[in-house]
Amino acid sequence: MTIVLRTGNSSANRPTIGAPDAISIMTNGSPNVLIVEDDKPTRELISRYLHDHNFSVDAVANGKEMDRHLSRERVDLIVLDLMLPGEDGLSLCRRLRMDATTPVIILTAKGEDLDRILGLEMGADDYLAKPFNPRELLARINAVLRRRSSGLAAGSAPARLKFQGWTIDLRLRELRDPQGAQVPLTSAEFDLLQAFCERAGRVLARDNLLSMTRGRPGGGFGRSIDVLVSRLRRKLDRTEGTSVIKTVRIGGYVFTPVVEEA
Repeated sequence: MTIVLRTGNSSANRPTIGAPDAISIMTNGSPNVLIVEDDKPTRELISRYLHDHNFSVDAVANGKEMDRHLSRERVDLIVLDLMLPGEDGLSLCRRLRMDATTPVIILTAKGEDLDRILGLEMGADDYLAKPFNPRELLARINAVLRRRSSGLAAGSAPARLKFQGWTIDLRLRELRDPQGAQVPLTSAEFDLLQAFCERAGRVLARDNLLSMTRGRPGGGFGRSIDVLVSRLRRKLDRTEGTSVIKTVRIGGYVFTPVVEEA
């Protein structure tokens, strides 16, 4: 089954919170997914499909309804359409990243590189181009949630790593700077940093990094890793002109600091 999505922004059937069209399907003990999509048939189809696969699902039509929902409910992951009426998905993603680390998967109407890259630069954890197979969306959601929740088994590996005064807690999924302040990272940024720390000093190809951080081969989407590396550099590099992540011509990237158990 393939979902063919409309790209129009008609407001004719957009629901409000509390109205019958504002879908809320709850399954006790299941991950809570919020769908932000203005197209009613698409909203309902995704909601039902995820519910049938044991997710608790809420669905709203725009950014204002998203804000109301997030103010009163815990959400484990957001599926966010970029083409929304009013405040668009890119702006919403940027706002979400200012004060939250909830994973975000963006839906792009055309699948163009620019939309995908802008979404990743705004802090999205993954993307999916319309039209798409709902099974692929389900796989992307499961992969993001699995990466976010997978703490290393006790005793099998160090719980914390340190480099140049920085500390990364692998179980709490936290990064602290040399002064002890927590540095917010998106789920994808944390996965990338963990991959670098666990393989410090080794040249890592873009496709390998993409597979490590997104759970699938890179194919032609190495640019996605370039965007993530750029975001991570901005948070880690404190001295202008130097970077802890070195670009290797053709090969990919290498994490240069010495990493030790904390």
